Amino acid sequence: MLKDKKIGFIGVGNMGSAFLSGLISMGIPKENIFAADKHKGDIIREEYDVSVFNNFEVANRSEIIIIAVKPADIFDCLSDIKEAVDDKKLIISIAAGIKTQDIAGFLRQDAKIARTMPNIAALVRESITAIYCNDYITKEEEEIVIAIMSLIGRTVILETEDLMDAITGLSGSGPAYAFEIIEAMADAGVKMGLKRKDAIKLSAQVLKGAAELVLKLKTHPAELKDLVTSPGGSTIYGLNVMERAGLRGILMDTIEAATKRSKELGQSKNQY
Repeated sequence: MLKDKKIGFIGVGNMGSAFLSGLISMGIPKENIFAADKHKGDIIREEYDVSVFNNFEVANRSEIIIIAVKPADIFDCLSDIKEAVDDKKLIISIAAGIKTQDIAGFLRQDAKIARTMPNIAALVRESITAIYCNDYITKEEEEIVIAIMSLIGRTVILETEDLMDAITGLSGSGPAYAFEIIEAMADAGVKMGLKRKDAIKLSAQVLKGAAELVLKLKTHPAELKDLVTSPGGSTIYGLNVMERAGLRGILMDTIEAATKRSKELGQSKNQY
């Protein structure tokens, strides 16, 4: 699906590098990969052995253009590539908070644009990436977007772009909540006498293992929770404390607050 496609990257930071290395590892010919990054051109050329050009030239040579610049830089980037984009090129944006209609406004109204929201776990290819494709993208092209995003983890397809703010609040910001929980669990372990490095390892693996059970068994978390909750046992006593403290409500309020903030930022481009 991808091996005969010419793919260009504009911006090769941490996220762009994750995609670039993923494409190379799956056997995409390096001569079909182009990159542009005003700060890291020589490093990219040396590390990945791919052709490095300016933004316009990358867009001009590519069938698929992956825009992985910071949101604050995207409109300068779009201005650079505007004349190279026709109605056949597939644009994939990773810029948080930038709507497809805003990108189309800079390029062309019939541009094929996919907006995506990965998270930091892309660095270890464990992201969950939400994808929204505008009306000009065909089913076959949507499959191409999914294939590219699958290089860094799992994917979900959104039917409406309005849900991107909720995605930002839940899975975009979600790793930070998980880090907070891991740190708190590790602190508790240290308080109970464990070494710090062991407590962190235990806490992180607990969350990873629990997540894998939910994903692979496709079982509701409540059912899995019941499997490890014995009558009168230590687990139910711990869960009782969490319920009394209102942990569920705290997490729901956290995600709601992040979602609202994402909407606020989306209403003003100069905030990015």
